[in-house]
Amino acid sequence: MDASATASEKNLKSRVNHVATVAAAYADEVDRDSRFPKEAVDAMKAERLLGIMIPEELGGEGLSISEIAELCSTLGQACASSAMIFAMHQIKTSSLVTHGNDADWHRNFMRRIAAEQLLLGSATTEAGIGGNLRNSICAIDAKDGRCFLEKDATVISYGVESDAILITSRSHKDAASSDQVMTVFLKDQYTIDKTHVWDTLGMRGTCSDGFMFRGEAPAEQVLPHPFAEIAAQSMLATAHLLWSSVWYGIALDAFTRAQNFVRAAARKAPGTQPPGLVQLAELSSQLQVIRSNIVGGLRSYEDACKDQDRLSSMGFAVAMNNVKIASSEMILPIINQAMRICGIMGYKNGTPYSLGRHLRDAHSAQLMISNDRILGNTSNMLLVHKQETSLLG
Repeated sequence: MDASATASEKNLKSRVNHVATVAAAYADEVDRDSRFPKEAVDAMKAERLLGIMIPEELGGEGLSISEIAELCSTLGQACASSAMIFAMHQIKTSSLVTHGNDADWHRNFMRRIAAEQLLLGSATTEAGIGGNLRNSICAIDAKDGRCFLEKDATVISYGVESDAILITSRSHKDAASSDQVMTVFLKDQYTIDKTHVWDTLGMRGTCSDGFMFRGEAPAEQVLPHPFAEIAAQSMLATAHLLWSSVWYGIALDAFTRAQNFVRAAARKAPGTQPPGLVQLAELSSQLQVIRSNIVGGLRSYEDACKDQDRLSSMGFAVAMNNVKIASSEMILPIINQAMRICGIMGYKNGTPYSLGRHLRDAHSAQLMISNDRILGNTSNMLLVHKQETSLLG
């Protein structure tokens, strides 16, 4: 690595560490009040992190998915809601970078994201279909160069705070439910009327309320590729990988708090083995498994991006599904064990070892695209796909 690359990496770490410090300072308040983490998102914009995936020729920094996953993990250790907002924004950005780069309007929009640090929201769920993002009831109506859409979106995370929303629908009124498109609507091109309040166990700061969405925009804002292609080649893979990185960050911070608790106990009784030390070693092993799972998934995705056939293959889809399933199911036992190590000090709020927020946030992992739905999709693919048997890929 040359000197300029090393300096750039240090600069990026400094920028995200500053955002993480801000996010951590407000994390408990954001969770308690179920409010948008404005301070953390403002810091992301100030450090110009919202355009980092945008190609350099469009004013961004062209960061890879692995580099962005590292930032998600760092933010996840500070405030899960802030980290999840950052991850979801980058997931939407990936769809633009991968599937909007050959359209003038979307290239110009990416320039705006980088220059103005616009925050992207997502509306893929809908009343009547729940979280089945590969089906839509609503249909976009395009005529005379304009497009119109009304959607009963049961969840639009940080919808009120978004500068633009990427929203799915059927491609026209006579289209099948799976014949979908994704459209970008800017903030002044739509209205959202709240229908459901986000009052949840965890991830409270994402403010994922439900809304009735009504938008009108130039038809060129519809992405030029079918949503089936967008979902398979960019959206689902980046979601599984970046979400997993956030969850790893949550589990890592829980481990750190348990480690600090054990160290404090060791200082009080020198020469003796403190309670929880062996369990801490077990947690370290489990964290390494999650980390290896995510790192392997990131490498697989970056390799697949060089081969369109592989990117759309069943084997790749199964591999990405498995990354999400494994990481989402492994973090809860880790945080539970960390709480057992910390005891009542981990159970109580307001201590250096408090883990209630971590535990509640982590419960969302198995529900963000339901693991049961993912397993159902994977099981159907395994009827025809052979399980990978080589360690070398």
